[in-house]
Amino acid sequence: MSRRSSLLVPMKSIERELICPICQELFTHPLILPCQHSVCHKCVRELLLPSHDDSISTDAGSESSNPGSPRARVPSPSMERLERLVRSGSISSPGWRRSSVTPRVTTFPCPGCQHDIDLGERGISMLFRNFTLESIVERYRQAARAAVAIMCNVCKPPVQEATKSCMDCKASFCNECFKMNHPWGTPKAQHEYVGPTTNFRPKVLMCPEHEMEKVNMYCEVCRRPVCHLCKLGGSHANHRVTSMSSAYKILKEKLSKSIHYLISKEDQVRTQISELDVLIRHTEENGQLAERCANEHFEHLFETLQERRTEMLRSIEQSRNLRVERLRAQVEEYQGMLENSGLVGYAQEVLKETDQSCFVQTAKLLHVRIQKATESLKTFQPAATPSFEEFVLDTSKEEILLKELSFSGVPEPPVIDLSRCCVYNEGLIHWRLSEDSLPTDHHIVEFRKLGSEEEEEQESRWSASERVYGCSTVLSDLSSDSRYAFRVRSCRNGVFSPYSPEVTLHTPPAPVFGFLFNEKCGFSAERLQLSKRRDSVESVAGMSLLLSAERVQTGSYICLDYIIGDTGISHGRHYWAFRVQPDSYMIKVGVASDSKLTEWFHNPRDTSSPRYDHDSGHDSGSEDTCFEVSLPFTLVTVGMGRLFIPKASTAAGDHSSRVLPMPQRIGVCLDYDAGRVFFYDADSMRCLYERAVDCSGTMFPAFGLLGGGAVHLEEFITAKRLSYM
Repeated sequence: MSRRSSLLVPMKSIERELICPICQELFTHPLILPCQHSVCHKCVRELLLPSHDDSISTDAGSESSNPGSPRARVPSPSMERLERLVRSGSISSPGWRRSSVTPRVTTFPCPGCQHDIDLGERGISMLFRNFTLESIVERYRQAARAAVAIMCNVCKPPVQEATKSCMDCKASFCNECFKMNHPWGTPKAQHEYVGPTTNFRPKVLMCPEHEMEKVNMYCEVCRRPVCHLCKLGGSHANHRVTSMSSAYKILKEKLSKSIHYLISKEDQVRTQISELDVLIRHTEENGQLAERCANEHFEHLFETLQERRTEMLRSIEQSRNLRVERLRAQVEEYQGMLENSGLVGYAQEVLKETDQSCFVQTAKLLHVRIQKATESLKTFQPAATPSFEEFVLDTSKEEILLKELSFSGVPEPPVIDLSRCCVYNEGLIHWRLSEDSLPTDHHIVEFRKLGSEEEEEQESRWSASERVYGCSTVLSDLSSDSRYAFRVRSCRNGVFSPYSPEVTLHTPPAPVFGFLFNEKCGFSAERLQLSKRRDSVESVAGMSLLLSAERVQTGSYICLDYIIGDTGISHGRHYWAFRVQPDSYMIKVGVASDSKLTEWFHNPRDTSSPRYDHDSGHDSGSEDTCFEVSLPFTLVTVGMGRLFIPKASTAAGDHSSRVLPMPQRIGVCLDYDAGRVFFYDADSMRCLYERAVDCSGTMFPAFGLLGGGAVHLEEFITAKRLSYM
């Protein structure tokens, strides 16, 4: 008995296992997610049904599949509560995905493991109730309310304390009343009874796929209970299944062994905890020792630098004093020349001497003095140079060494991979670490907006992202048509690496416009192929092209196959980007109004020439006459690895300026209010071409394809995308 009691775990100690990770309260009607984590029924509804009206259909399905579900509709919480859950970190908003047909959320991240859970069209009805967890929570509640006894529902006064609760009778009984109401040899004797409880919900698992069938088998492939209809012709027809009793026996035996193993290793766990405590103490001591050693190293460096500075300043001072002394002596010498101006007058008086003996006697010394003054004037040289070039220090190498000064614990700086970085609706930044670098704890990305010198002084402060645990992140709230500088540094054990070299990216000139290809407006299924997501279109040579071969030989041309976006623009300034397959033959890209689309799609021109289009790129000369006219469409020709600018937009005869290399990504910006359209190199944000366009109607992104080729729309940058990289 002592050994058995030692294996029992107090109910109070399992409280954290009974807390919902979203609402942080005890589970209420818990549901099992496909990843085997549990979430409250009401919390799942809060995630899937943000509005009260949307909860009707899903609740009905959930209750029909789970007879034990509460019939009363629980009102959905306010959006403030959902935002509070997102901000608290319990759920991750970037993982939500809304259906393209209804606003109902069908995918959300599991709050336990952050894996995306896709409930499909059935929603909550595809999830099983976790009756086991529900029973444990109820027992925990009963233990917490141990001071309040559950009384017998049948006793006559005085009422006795209940000892059993019948799940079929949905009542609690004392020992005597239970025997009287469940006599041997009657059907009531077979009723299921448990300890005293107030929870009488039926413990029956129904199949989510077949609502009227109980689960009686276990799928070993999907690791979930199924019914016999699922095995006969459902989604588990080809899966290996086993009986529920066999699965119960095997799983219970495995779980019991695992629990017994964990409990038997209690002494080992306590020993390991003691070892961890010792490691914590040693870590603190070694950290303090490392701080003292680092301080000593830097103190020595400071002392050495101080000595070198004192010595150099002393040398500079001595050299300065010596040079000043020499220059001042020279100044005094020349000052003496000015003061000895009477020497000239004296010499002139000596020249008046007529006695030769007396003249020679006096003039000899006088001549020497005047000759020295004359030579000094002819060969003037400063006694010292004012330059101190020999004392100029080049400390650039030393500064680099000091910046790169590292101990064994300082991580190497990361390098931003510019080929994988881009800014579209948001900024996507990728970086890489050196191959021989140790693993890091996290990274910090910093960015700042670049502009004029005055703007840079005002906005020179770097903004930092939150901790990033991978090698890429998405940055939001970047201004349009702006240049940003980005840098990254790594952290390991609380020590930051030097910053990576800065990179500069240019944001789009306007908010990003989202659309997909329209397969219902003029789409030619014979010659164009759309991807399932409608974000890529490919032109293929079909039967119509072969049948038109004779007309091609006679000089006619096959018309372009046009396709447009499924969303139009009626105001504002918008930007979108796409990629053209490098080996495409000829593709027209740009914008067109709804009136022009009606002409294109309702007046087919099977044998029309490209000369019909004013800016087709064909050297017809029609562009010259119509360029100044505001047209309801603008298309630029891309093909054979080149981008062709319309002829009238450049000087006549300047053919080379009309042919540009095809950018990897092409951007289009439509300013509807100003009536202008711009074409960009989406990587460098360099404007390649702009032109006026008539925006009297609704404008649509337009594409025309001839021959082989493909267009791929730029995908929006989202944080969810990074989890797969």
